[in-house]
Amino acid sequence: MSRDGTPRGSRENEVREIFGRCQTAPVNREQISRIAHADHPIKSPLGDGSVSRLLEQGLPRGDERVLDLGCGGGEWLLRALATRPLLHAEGVDTSEDALAHARQAARRLGVQERLVLHHQDAAAFTSPHPFDLVISVGATHAFGGLAPTLAAAREHLAPGGRVLIGEGFWSGDPSPEAAEMLGDLSDLPATVEQVVAGGWTPVHGHISTREELDGYEWACWGSLAAWALDHPSDPGSPQVLATATTRRTEWLRVYRDVFGFLCLVLRETPA
Repeated sequence: MSRDGTPRGSRENEVREIFGRCQTAPVNREQISRIAHADHPIKSPLGDGSVSRLLEQGLPRGDERVLDLGCGGGEWLLRALATRPLLHAEGVDTSEDALAHARQAARRLGVQERLVLHHQDAAAFTSPHPFDLVISVGATHAFGGLAPTLAAAREHLAPGGRVLIGEGFWSGDPSPEAAEMLGDLSDLPATVEQVVAGGWTPVHGHISTREELDGYEWACWGSLAAWALDHPSDPGSPQVLATATTRRTEWLRVYRDVFGFLCLVLRETPA
């Protein structure tokens, strides 16, 4: 089994199928992302144990209704559904390819009847019913930042519900190049203070460890490099290898020592 609970053979077949298309078309951004995350399907610097603990804190009962805004391939929802047979989940994303992956994975896990996926902009999503947990990990760019992401999550939240948010922060002084590359981030205290000022109370949190941060980067750029080396005759191979080299260098030289990642489980602060 792979680390996300899907059969390892299924994941290998999926990678071969998707990137076999590189032989007839230029490698696009979604293809690059899919192969980069083949060995790290959670698209954030978090280990499996950390993901499990965050879900446990966000889903204390096990029969909740969950929404993931910017769900990508649905990894958070799939893990929650696979271990909680009474759970129901919905995901929203603009990537049709990622949603197709989520549907295929849901069928393999036998949870497709409890998963609804919406192909649309997460910021424009509306629903007739509220959710007990709203997830947005590493997707605040879809809303224009942390504060508007939390505001959007509040619109979907049931009374007493929780939000699971994941956001980057500066763990050191960024260079101008790092700031341009990763955007308008704050340091850790200021990030938490911004959340609290928005009317939220953290009830659980996780700061990604050095091992998680490094493991995520090595997995992404190593997967790209390995695929390029394994497919030397593919027309997309030089582009994939160049991307792996560039991204690895950017990580090591520009932001490795100044970037951190924070996940918080939040409840609304009483007025």
